[in-house]
Amino acid sequence: MTESLSDTTPDSEVRALHRVLVGQRRHVLGILDGLDPKDLRRSVLPSGWHCLGMVQHLALDVERFWFRAVVAGDAEAVRCLASGDEAWKVPPEVPATDVLGRYRRETELADAVITATPADAALAWWPHDLFGEPHLHTLRDVLLHVITETACHAGHLDAARELIDGHRWLVLT
Repeated sequence: MTESLSDTTPDSEVRALHRVLVGQRRHVLGILDGLDPKDLRRSVLPSGWHCLGMVQHLALDVERFWFRAVVAGDAEAVRCLASGDEAWKVPPEVPATDVLGRYRRETELADAVITATPADAALAWWPHDLFGEPHLHTLRDVLLHVITETACHAGHLDAARELIDGHRWLVLT
């Protein structure tokens, strides 16, 4: 994940928001560090999702969707949008390293969009069929939304990891 964005983006607010997002992305990958591929696919909650599916959701439905499709209007990103809960489903033949690598690549591509976009820039595309009238309007809005969603899912991954092997990301005692 790009750490140098804070040095290259002129908008101090975007730099600050990006630093928070980078921290949440680090949390997502850090809480999974050391889990074997079998445990990454192990569902421990009644809803049935597993850690690898969560990471793929973050890569495709969060990073790619919000930054490349919505903020930048990238035609390929819009065309490749998953429908329903497809992003959560990782076929058994897809290696865990591929999913984790896809997340890293999507965050890098998202960082390129963040770097190139002013905080108050209007969104290039909006999925009216999914969300109706826009409730987010600028890069700033999307950054705040993605920070919130990533942090929420990092917490889900914390709970799953603790149920899998007792490991906890941040322990304050």
